[in-house]
Amino acid sequence: MRIQPGRALALAALTMSVMFGACQPPASAGAPATSPITGVVVHVESTGLNQVTSFDLRTTDGEVYTFELSRLEPDSQFPPGHLTEHQAGAEPIRVHFTVDGQTIFAARLEDASG
Repeated sequence: MRIQPGRALALAALTMSVMFGACQPPASAGAPATSPITGVVVHVESTGLNQVTSFDLRTTDGEVYTFELSRLEPDSQFPPGHLTEHQAGAEPIRVHFTVDGQTIFAARLEDASG
């Protein structure tokens, strides 16, 4: 069976879009019902090592929430740059948060293992 060049290109594009689409965490509707919430970090958005702007957290029930860090408490003992280590090791964290409109703001981050 011979595939025509135009169809091969379309098939390759479709395959790539499916592969890259599968890498994205599913969007969650709304915000978690109560604070704090525990889960694993599945994505970190940053402009540098300690300049994290937001992150995605997947809970045990499979929901994924995006947390903004612009309102993180200044005395937080958990540096935002530490999120990538938790992501790499799939170590859970606990997030205390507030909600303003459609945005979820992390107020305090904690290690949740042990």
